[in-house]
Amino acid sequence: MANPPLIHADFLLDTPASRELYHGHAAQLPIIDYHCHLPPKDVAEDRRFANLYRIWLEGDHYKWRAMRSAGVPEGLITGAESTDEEKFLAWAATVPKCLRNPLYHWTHLELNRPFGINDRLLGPDTADGVWERCNELLAQPGLSARGIMRRMNVAVVCTTDDPVDDLAHHAAIAADRSFATQVRPTWRPDKGMAIEDPAVFNAWLAKLEAASGVTIASMDDYRAALAKRHAFFHERGCRLSDHGLETVWAEDWTEQQIAAIFKKVRSGGVPTADESARFRSCMLHEWAVMDHAKGWVQQFHLGPIRNNSTRMFKALGPDTGFDSIGDASYAKPLSRMLDRLDREDKLARTILYNINPKENEVLGTMIGNFQGGGIAGKMQFGSGWWFLDQMDGMEKQLDALSNLGLLSTFVGMLTDSRSFLSYTRHEYFRRILCRRLGREIAGGLLPDDLALVGGLVRDVCYRNAARYFGFGVPVEG
Repeated sequence: MANPPLIHADFLLDTPASRELYHGHAAQLPIIDYHCHLPPKDVAEDRRFANLYRIWLEGDHYKWRAMRSAGVPEGLITGAESTDEEKFLAWAATVPKCLRNPLYHWTHLELNRPFGINDRLLGPDTADGVWERCNELLAQPGLSARGIMRRMNVAVVCTTDDPVDDLAHHAAIAADRSFATQVRPTWRPDKGMAIEDPAVFNAWLAKLEAASGVTIASMDDYRAALAKRHAFFHERGCRLSDHGLETVWAEDWTEQQIAAIFKKVRSGGVPTADESARFRSCMLHEWAVMDHAKGWVQQFHLGPIRNNSTRMFKALGPDTGFDSIGDASYAKPLSRMLDRLDREDKLARTILYNINPKENEVLGTMIGNFQGGGIAGKMQFGSGWWFLDQMDGMEKQLDALSNLGLLSTFVGMLTDSRSFLSYTRHEYFRRILCRRLGREIAGGLLPDDLALVGGLVRDVCYRNAARYFGFGVPVEG
């Protein structure tokens, strides 16, 4: 008798209640993917993918890390000398070595949807057939960039965009009424406070001058240019900001200090560590005030150490799989930053994400300090992120939030991905949530009331996000 498939209708759903919660309440809900790194150009042009490598492995540093760990030569991972098929075959040979790594589940979920392949496990013996079948399907219009988004029932996508971006692709998508999925920009101004390398910062300021039409000679000019771009993003549908921070800066500063620091850096001078911390503290505060004034949601992704390998950073650049979990202590500065905004009544709706699991309870309790204003879940403990967006990480985040706050107000999962196949992250999260709740019903920890618990599932998987972000999508999906 053949072994049952790994991925099937009841994958992870090990109680009657979990199956009813998932199939009856979660599975058919639309997806609101409020943070990702998809290229808007691919959506605007409705990109057709030449082969499975292009949609699945190109730029996927999760898979690249696993391949390196398995001893795959770099040439078969990122090297230009290898063909797409050779790189795919190297990945297929790596997959059987990924047992118990989240990639094993993700890989087979992504083959199941949208390709419908669940009758085999990916490995060297099945690689040729998977390659050929997926390439046949990718040649069909239904598996273009937009076709996949339609098939996966994606209501909203929020990309990640530099303030100097022209957002032309977003404008083109918004003008096309044949495509119902909203694709909105997200304001990501990290480069705007990275003054440690004056040459890089000033080169970015030149782009900001061109985008804003403001000549930037002073700190006041800089503020004016940023305000123009912030307003431009709002006009293009942006309703979220995002900040990727290794730690949190919340030093005191004066206007005279910030003006002097900006002048120094603008002239090519290298700031001291103290000057850099003051400037970053000021910019984080000012951007937060701008977000509050526009009614945006602000997101803070906290804690990674990026580009650890200098050698590989020089060879491949950023976002290529050489980042790791940091251990910076940021609880007190985070509290100071949020409290300063709260005292001024300028604290926007906020989502805090940690990359180090030791911070789960820190953020789970921090959000409770600044709730209020009649906004359900104004302060959010964000979903398991990056190294934590797997089963263990998701469950620990759900437990910390449930124990220390209200799971019922949680805005749920996101992909944080560059791949159009990553919408199965939402399916994975929904199955994990329903499994956990179903087990607790079976164990007598939750009432055996599927309408009550099912309402929680619908809220967390879709309705809370529909209410929270103000995208104008139907709350009931």
